[in-house]
Amino acid sequence: MCSVKAKITFSMSGLYSIEVTPPPLGLEAAHATLFTSESLHFLHELISTFAEEVDRVLLLRVFRKVHLDLSGDLPSFLEETTYMRSDPTWRVLPVPPRLQKRHVDVGDLAPCDTKRFIDALKSPAQGIQVDFDDGNCPTFYNQIKGIHNVVKAVHNQFSNVRISQGPVLMLRPRAWNMTEPNLMVKGKQAPGPLFDFGLIMFHCGKMLHENESGPFFYLSKVESHVEARLWNKIFVWTQEKLSLPLGSIKATVLIENILAAFEMEEILYELREHSAGLNCGMWDYSASFVSKFGHRETFLLPDRSRYINMEAQFLHSYMDLLVQTCHRRGALATSGMVAVLLPQDQHGVTYQTIMAAVNRQKLFEIKAGVDGFLVYDLDLIEPMQKLFQHHTDGDNQLQQLRRDVIVTAVELVTMPEGGVNYNGLKYNITVVVLFFNAWLSGKGLFFYKGKVEDSATAEISRSHVWQWIHHQVQLEDDRRTVNRSLVTEITKEVMKELNTQCHSLRDKQRLQTAAQMFLEVVLMRRFPEFITTYLSQDHTFLSCTGQAMALGHQSNL
Repeated sequence: MCSVKAKITFSMSGLYSIEVTPPPLGLEAAHATLFTSESLHFLHELISTFAEEVDRVLLLRVFRKVHLDLSGDLPSFLEETTYMRSDPTWRVLPVPPRLQKRHVDVGDLAPCDTKRFIDALKSPAQGIQVDFDDGNCPTFYNQIKGIHNVVKAVHNQFSNVRISQGPVLMLRPRAWNMTEPNLMVKGKQAPGPLFDFGLIMFHCGKMLHENESGPFFYLSKVESHVEARLWNKIFVWTQEKLSLPLGSIKATVLIENILAAFEMEEILYELREHSAGLNCGMWDYSASFVSKFGHRETFLLPDRSRYINMEAQFLHSYMDLLVQTCHRRGALATSGMVAVLLPQDQHGVTYQTIMAAVNRQKLFEIKAGVDGFLVYDLDLIEPMQKLFQHHTDGDNQLQQLRRDVIVTAVELVTMPEGGVNYNGLKYNITVVVLFFNAWLSGKGLFFYKGKVEDSATAEISRSHVWQWIHHQVQLEDDRRTVNRSLVTEITKEVMKELNTQCHSLRDKQRLQTAAQMFLEVVLMRRFPEFITTYLSQDHTFLSCTGQAMALGHQSNL
């Protein structure tokens, strides 16, 4: 089983009141490259300047949630920002040439996976979502390895890779809810996004700008225009500190929360000098309904595999509104990631069936006006680029203003009809158990039944199970009630199947721990807002990953 090791730190307190954990085994050189006295000084200034504001936006989230719970209100378009929405004159600044065409980005790419990172850099994609969020497990090893790989890529230290050519790096730091326990500033853990953003900007910002290749970012889980305003202040401050022109940084905001859907225009307004547009995706967004309203029976979500897709009204309306809002203001609108993995046999029936389904879904989004989307499988890049070429003109669809769209607040919060069956419940249980198991192994994603699963799909899966237990829904198959006993019973069935794939006692023990953690989180009286926060603060994860990193990553050095 896992052993707990004492955490040893060295202190720069005499200079900056900052403490950094010593390097993970095998990453001594990378650690030394990243944590110089100059970079630590920059991190100290950045975090000291903005950490309290990060805390405030998190408190504002709590305040909004409490208000919604106590009042029973539903979100609506803000009265106090009507002037932003009603003013037709303002637009975001045009993005630089390398962002004009956003047809296909590689998604969920944790840069600690060096081989996949290099493969993506050599691919024909327009961009790479360099992911420290949904597709990444934020162990100190992974953060240091990943950021150091970004630094190497930007400084052309990988063979046959030039940052001024090939895909642009769309860097996705962690979301506001995450902290970095291995960096203490003034006695407090650093906000995770400031750690990621600060190190990347200090070591790469100027080089990216000089090569007209950035710095470009994805911003996860932004819930309001106030949070967008904070990011904008961080961008302005950073550009001044690093002597970069105002507007050098460009960021695509992922609208992953139902509350943010009512503030899309305001988010663009706050970031108008730094905006690269907005992005819509299914799973975190759908899960946010449970986070905000899951205790209300009217917000019961049906089985995701059968009833939740971008053609469902609440998601279709959200995508239409996002496209209309972006194009009205001169911003690019992108959509979510194709998670399927293609079979090797391109002539087989399975391959053709999968491609037909992917083409149909993504053509639906293209016809809605999106300017691009993401894929996980690198073999999907060229087929999806051809789909854009065949059905659009030019680099983007900014001319598609979607004046036909009128989206009401009611449409955004109307849940799809549908039920729950045994297979849907079992699938969700399996996904969350395997995701917990992946995190305990230091991995941010895993493959299951021909798809890549990450924290976003784990988020919607555990949200389903928690909500179905909470409301005691009945299975369509046999009218059994989804309750503690049934979920525990099915979890045992899942464990029997998964145990056959374990190759060692340690694998079985880790899987058992994952199952116990799953039951703990779905049986809680109150819904933990983010599965990643729950995991990153859990003593089991914290104690296990230190040893797992020391033993499991040596083969990758």
